Amino acid sequence: MSLFEIFIIAVSLAMDALAVSASNGLALKNARVKHACIFGLYFGGFQFLMPVIGFFCGIGFGGYIEMVDHWIAFGLLSVIGGKMIYDSFQNDDNDEENVQSDEKKIMSPQNMIMLAVATSIDALAVGVSFALTKNVNIWLSAAIIGIVAFVLSFVGVLGGKQIGGKFEKHAALIGGIVLIIIGLRILITDLFFS
Repeated sequence: MSLFEIFIIAVSLAMDALAVSASNGLALKNARVKHACIFGLYFGGFQFLMPVIGFFCGIGFGGYIEMVDHWIAFGLLSVIGGKMIYDSFQNDDNDEENVQSDEKKIMSPQNMIMLAVATSIDALAVGVSFALTKNVNIWLSAAIIGIVAFVLSFVGVLGGKQIGGKFEKHAALIGGIVLIIIGLRILITDLFFS
């Protein structure tokens, strides 16, 4: 497999991470470079790790992972998106205390891990397929996938911040809806178009 092919796979895998990062950048009232780096590290790290795990698991039981990956991603993104929608109706104030509370919820390690896992399930399945493909250097491939995910997630948070200023009042609601739509797209694509 060529470096160009791996790069194209990396970009396609990172699209969900980009969209989720942008929706969270939209929901963060004061998104900064620090937030973009955190999203990039979580998403890039998991996008690196999942193909490696998938590669080594793929040798033994790859078909089982591919059967449920879309349900896991849909479930995680729906739960997080639903919580964002719920929270958007709880806080109508834009005072500093609510802004800090929203930031803590979004940036909490638990939330970040759930988002990173949900957006990297496809990378796990790709790792399984790499195990079945000859001439794939899993470490180089995973590194490219991780770096691309980092960059696109970083850009997504800062891009979401730019959009968020225009939709500040409804940012958490929009972000939650976007997460649920991404989860549905993953589910429908894997169930009907794979």
